[in-house]
Amino acid sequence: MNFFRMLFKRKKPELLRENNWSQEEWEQHYELKSAGLERVLGASHPMVGHAIIPFEVGGAVDMYYYPNGIPGTGFATMELLQPDGSGPIPNRMGTYELVGFTKLDYIQSETETPFSRIERRMCGIFTSIGFYSMQAKLEPGETCEIPRDNQPNTCLVFDEYAPDGKEFYIGDQKHGLLLVTELFPEEMQYARNHGSQFLLEKLKAAGHYPYSDMDREPVV
Repeated sequence: MNFFRMLFKRKKPELLRENNWSQEEWEQHYELKSAGLERVLGASHPMVGHAIIPFEVGGAVDMYYYPNGIPGTGFATMELLQPDGSGPIPNRMGTYELVGFTKLDYIQSETETPFSRIERRMCGIFTSIGFYSMQAKLEPGETCEIPRDNQPNTCLVFDEYAPDGKEFYIGDQKHGLLLVTELFPEEMQYARNHGSQFLLEKLKAAGHYPYSDMDREPVV
């Protein structure tokens, strides 16, 4: 196992004690979750985008990268579902982790790149939605706006992600993957007026689904 993966999966002892989990229980849950994500998203990249301030205490989510599935790079969270099965308020999928995609290939660079910009943007989106998911039921097909200081709101649509019928399991327990896709404001309005499924069909027909890249034209 990669050194970074081993290092970043370890939780602070106080967090484990608070939830009555042993380090062994946490690591087993981590390994099973990793395997479940890879069955759906393809093999993960060995590097993890580790948050300086952990999500559990109000920081950002860690970012996990999947460059070996569909073209481009997948992103996923690993911190919403807990070893006891708790996590986001259950929706029709049950409890879940978040996923998103870019058409860009994974690049590790010391300088800013198009990939690093969308990776940081998706991290911010995942973090906001991750916290919100603990307070509200978020269903596939719903739209959402994230306020941004002195900038237009970020517009999103949710969908269940189970490509080719591949479902997300942690061990023998079925969970869900909630796909988070960024939209143009007019696309979100179209989804609200006509239904998200019709918008998602337009995105698929144009080759934009399930990606959140915004260097494209609106489909409505």
